[in-house]
Amino acid sequence: MDTTGAVDDVRAGAGIEFAIAVALSTGAALALGLSRFAYALLLPAMQADLALSYAEAGALNTANGFGYIAGALTAPWVASRWGAKRAFLAGFLLSALALLATGVFPDFTMLFLVRTFGGVTTAYTFIIGAALAAAICREPNPRRRGTMVGIYVAGVGVGILLAGIAVPMAMNGGVAQWTGGWIALGVLGLAGLPIAAWAVRGIQEPLGGSTPLLKLREFRRIAPTFFGYGLFGAGYVGYMTFVIALLRSQGANDDRMILFWMVLGLVSAISTLVWGRVLGALKGGLGPSIVFMTAMVGTLAVLVWSGPVAMFVSAIIFGGSFLAGPTAITIVAQRQLSPTYWTAAISLLTLSFALGQTVGPLLAGAISDATGGISAGFWVSPLFLGLAAFVNALQRPSDDAAPARAGA
Repeated sequence: MDTTGAVDDVRAGAGIEFAIAVALSTGAALALGLSRFAYALLLPAMQADLALSYAEAGALNTANGFGYIAGALTAPWVASRWGAKRAFLAGFLLSALALLATGVFPDFTMLFLVRTFGGVTTAYTFIIGAALAAAICREPNPRRRGTMVGIYVAGVGVGILLAGIAVPMAMNGGVAQWTGGWIALGVLGLAGLPIAAWAVRGIQEPLGGSTPLLKLREFRRIAPTFFGYGLFGAGYVGYMTFVIALLRSQGANDDRMILFWMVLGLVSAISTLVWGRVLGALKGGLGPSIVFMTAMVGTLAVLVWSGPVAMFVSAIIFGGSFLAGPTAITIVAQRQLSPTYWTAAISLLTLSFALGQTVGPLLAGAISDATGGISAGFWVSPLFLGLAAFVNALQRPSDDAAPARAGA
């Protein structure tokens, strides 16, 4: 029996799936890498040029965060109303336009509105894109689905790297040129739209575009992951918000901190490709628990020790795990529920994560202010991450919830 043709077909199919996942990852690159994380690159110049206080600078980021929560809440309805594929592309286009608008309206009130709007549209892009990534592999193969989601999330790291190249070039060292930085990011986003459009053509629309809201019975199947992911959001964002302040208090110089950030970003981009295959092989809540515990170890490295070694150990361990969080919970959702509920489940889980992100920095900052030192407040991060790992360990596999085929 000649199986050469069958093997070639399998290899060709796997290659097409890989190409689709890479193309789809432009959505993750835009939603988080270019829109969310690039804000830190442009903020100092914006503060200097617009005379923004720290409260106003924080308000712009808060506006984006609340917009993201609104997007997470409404993403299932949007996907149900217009179809997941069209909703993803619409969110992609509007997110890129929001980046352009951020560079066109150098006024605080307009920036506040644009950042809020961008938070909504990037939520649509990332959440619905993650559900589409899980649907790239049509066969019930958790490992391959995990790989597809991992490739999609790796786009975040690519977006971070692209922003790190584009923003300095666009600003050309001028404080007043921050508007050019946002416009450059918007142009990058628009350039990715045709690539994303090609990707969705190769993905089957879940149940003809119908995306019903999550019912209580289905929520119970992912309840530990829902609460664990919120705790992870609080712990991870506490680290990302205050780690530079902590390192500075420990005596690290600017060059070393820049290198630390570059290592963290590079490792995060690469590690998601590895995590996808690993997480796809784990059952229940074990995958997220391992991710959250690994991130906790990364935060402890700079709390228990100080100096260059601890600094870069933290960058490698934390950077090598924190972006695996979305991959881990997406895989749990697609294993616990039928494809009908993937978008709704990922949206609800992302809402929990977004709410956690509003708690972590506030609590860590309050403790730091009360104690007069950043170290005490920074302990919030490993505490929340450890709790997240414990709670997710309670997630049991649903024997009767294997992803079903449409119409089954």
